[in-house]
Amino acid sequence: MKKAPAIRAKKAPRVSVSELNVKKTAARVLSAKLVSTEISYVQRVLGASATQEDLDAKVLAVRQMPWSSIVLPE
Repeated sequence: MKKAPAIRAKKAPRVSVSELNVKKTAARVLSAKLVSTEISYVQRVLGASATQEDLDAKVLAVRQMPWSSIVLPE
């Protein structure tokens, strides 16, 4: 009797969380530009790479967040 082939869940591809990718994502999902502080926050929270879905969600969320939670304290 043959075993059924194992079905593997596909992993979502990861993309670089570069300034350019964050800007492109913002233009696509927000139709607006992010300021540099918001871009830095997204990069800081997501790290070097993330799935496109995570990047989309974080870009949408950053506009709803209070400014005090985005800016790094001096």
